[in-house]
Amino acid sequence: MYQVNERGYYGEFGGAYIPEMLFPNVEELRQCYVEIMNEPKFQKEFQDLLRDYVGRPSPLYYAKRLSAHYHTNIYLKREDLNHTGAHKINNTIGQILMAKRLGKTRIIAETGAGQHGVATATVCALMGIQCIVYMGAVDIKRQAPNVSRMKMLGAEVRPAESGSKTLKDATNEAIRDWINNPENTHYIIGSVVGPHPYPDMVARFQSVISEEMKWQLKEQTGNENPDIIIACVGGGSNAAGAYYHYMDEKEVRLVAVEAAGHGIHSGESAATSVLGTKGIIHGSRTLLMQTDDGQIIEPYSLSAGLDYPGIGPLHAHLIDSGRAEAVSITDQEALDAAFFCSRQEGIIPALETAHAFAAMDKIKYSEKDVVVINLSGRGDKDLQTYIKHLK
Repeated sequence: MYQVNERGYYGEFGGAYIPEMLFPNVEELRQCYVEIMNEPKFQKEFQDLLRDYVGRPSPLYYAKRLSAHYHTNIYLKREDLNHTGAHKINNTIGQILMAKRLGKTRIIAETGAGQHGVATATVCALMGIQCIVYMGAVDIKRQAPNVSRMKMLGAEVRPAESGSKTLKDATNEAIRDWINNPENTHYIIGSVVGPHPYPDMVARFQSVISEEMKWQLKEQTGNENPDIIIACVGGGSNAAGAYYHYMDEKEVRLVAVEAAGHGIHSGESAATSVLGTKGIIHGSRTLLMQTDDGQIIEPYSLSAGLDYPGIGPLHAHLIDSGRAEAVSITDQEALDAAFFCSRQEGIIPALETAHAFAAMDKIKYSEKDVVVINLSGRGDKDLQTYIKHLK
């Protein structure tokens, strides 16, 4: 019911709205991706790299002190412990293998917080393939450690100087590059956004998260289904991975946490589910922040990975249909949650993930509930921001 249909839609969201020059690239991928992913040889290479290179399975950790504070049972899916420090590597491993199968010799990517850029640069170094990463000029400044990591890994980082100089603009530049280099280039999109088949392909690669959660919960609680899954959503790849095997399990509540910036109606926000209307961005029909005449409203969040004016079409469908509940968290609430988690559990979360932790103060739950928070990334990259707010 919540999976993509044969036309690339989740309900009324999705599709492939692309320039004619990109049609051959996208169509080649659409025709091949499921078949390639299902090849035993592909799956073996993918699973071997997830185990031996990424370090999967990532632990499902019972957070005793957070659980005691909130009077419920909180488990953290530790994607922060993956190689490169976030969930992003699951998808880039899969897509670099896909690009090799398709005979591509050049990789481009977009990045906001820099974690996807680092993960892409990492797998390109692993496979010896040229890598170019587009990143907003603003994000380059506020995520300097990740920029250095990409360059050390051999990637070329190209700044996007247009618009708000953030993730949206980096994506625009990457799409322009792809139009100009269609034959030898594969675009590794970092989230469940873009034209079909990208949202579905990325969700499938990230579904390893919920696949592991099922048997880990069974081992630890006796039941493979939690009561609540909480994940932050910009485009939403970590959330798609955490929800994937539970979407049709109606008794499992799915909580999507967005960035409210300085406040939902402050004019400086990225709360797409509240402020967004139906429209087309970066190749798919989804919910996005736009003016009455269809111009993109610049998003804002202190978190570089959540300041996207849209949302993945899967999440637009989940929220629009009522299957998922959306929660909006301000910069200050996320910062408070980051410090609280750090001092309660000895885990410094990424600023994106901190939004998910802050949702515990906004949602209803019971003492018996099992709550899984997808700890999608670690906070090393955000230390400069955290240092400014140290108390």
